[in-house]
Amino acid sequence: MILESLIIIIYTIALLLIFMYALAQLNLLFNYLSARKKHKNSPTFDFSKEKEIPFVTIQLPVYNELYVMDRLLNNIAEIDYPKDKLEIQVLDDSTDESFEETAKHIQELQKTGLDIQHVTRENREGFKAGALKEGLKTAKGEYIAIFDADFLPKKNWLKNTIPYFKDPEIGVVQTRWGHLNRDYSILTRVQAFALDAHFTLEQVGRNSKGHFINFNGTAGVWRKECILDAGNWEGDTLTEDLDLSYRAQLKNWKFKFLEEVETPAELPVVISAARSQQFRWNKGGAENFQKMAWRVFKSPDIPFKTKIHSFLHLLNSTMFLNIFIVAILSIPMLYIKNEYEHLKMYFYVMSFFVASTIIFFICYWFTYKVIYGGGFKHFLKYSAMFFTFFSVAMGFSLHNSIAVLEGHFGKKSEFIRTPKFNISNLKESWKGNKYLTKNISPNVIFEGVLMLYFAFGMYSAFVVGDQGGDFGLFPFHLMLFLGFGFVFFSSLKSSH
Repeated sequence: MILESLIIIIYTIALLLIFMYALAQLNLLFNYLSARKKHKNSPTFDFSKEKEIPFVTIQLPVYNELYVMDRLLNNIAEIDYPKDKLEIQVLDDSTDESFEETAKHIQELQKTGLDIQHVTRENREGFKAGALKEGLKTAKGEYIAIFDADFLPKKNWLKNTIPYFKDPEIGVVQTRWGHLNRDYSILTRVQAFALDAHFTLEQVGRNSKGHFINFNGTAGVWRKECILDAGNWEGDTLTEDLDLSYRAQLKNWKFKFLEEVETPAELPVVISAARSQQFRWNKGGAENFQKMAWRVFKSPDIPFKTKIHSFLHLLNSTMFLNIFIVAILSIPMLYIKNEYEHLKMYFYVMSFFVASTIIFFICYWFTYKVIYGGGFKHFLKYSAMFFTFFSVAMGFSLHNSIAVLEGHFGKKSEFIRTPKFNISNLKESWKGNKYLTKNISPNVIFEGVLMLYFAFGMYSAFVVGDQGGDFGLFPFHLMLFLGFGFVFFSSLKSSH
């Protein structure tokens, strides 16, 4: 009975943590709906008055981006902003043939009168954070706009963001990510679904009530003074953007999130690329929890509710670990439930926690409606997309749990960039991409084993109990089977 008791305790704690997170999401939904009702006045600059127009530096941190550099540079060159008030820094750490091609392209753009510089360094110390810090040493701009290589801001992007800095307390303006290739595959649709929820529900929900949010690493602008005041970029975590965001807000700088300004970007089309991105984001989140959580809690200036939201925000990625624990223990729990009659009441109480899924379903529906619209037809599409997203997210739970544990226990690893493809439709192939790794992670084998494990869970529904089976967990095990199966077979396919 000791083992059974231990399983029940761990399972219950994980369920409670997921439920707490769901309640926080529900609170963010109320904040989000309240914020959308308010009329928003967008500040502007009078571009006929030169004194009113601030100097801006655009930083483009790149590393071996052969497939997207031309697209990026051509797009940035079209930004509508006075040329005498704009500087572009290409922070290039590349070690392949893209370096020479980028240098030639920059020279051509310089001939047009554009102030664009090719900034290089001897090594990749600090990775992206190190490159941004290096560029900042010579940046002429009062404001620093940052774009990753796969982002394509619209021409009026600076005119829509820079005026918000008229408020001297604002240190960062962050825009919402769009998706150039949302409908490329199930994988891209799932990623878009998750990011849309983050950029609508979470960023607006937190920002509207003054809770801490994060600069998302790209498609945003920093006040240079804010970066320096917060201690500059640091490369000791894999999510340098989240780290600097929290340090800046602890210094009482305000952040402004613009849901209405969309910055299109490319989603990873191959699961190996998505895996590397997910690993970096989730490990970095855990690293930042270790680095920042105590600083937030001991700060006397931060309201208690903001501290709670910050705690859960920094624990975002750790939810994958809780999901994985609940998933693994759910099959032993099925047998425990049907073996010990006196525990029936406990399981009736535990069934309440299906409410977590219902809360997520409701929250994400509101964010989906903003982009696609409401109505029964869209609701049916949404329902299918939600359960697809939920299944695939659970299929990533082993991979992401390993990343989270490495982050919490302080295991250091390199900043693995996400390969870019410049692909928007199914007619274009990713197979020739030179940056893709062909190695199969040992984790993939375990994901295949877990697919079979949850097939056993579905089989167990038919054989446990005396009343012809117990199908309460069958839908959960079915989604886990499909999710791990998707991740397993997609990973095998991408290695060929």
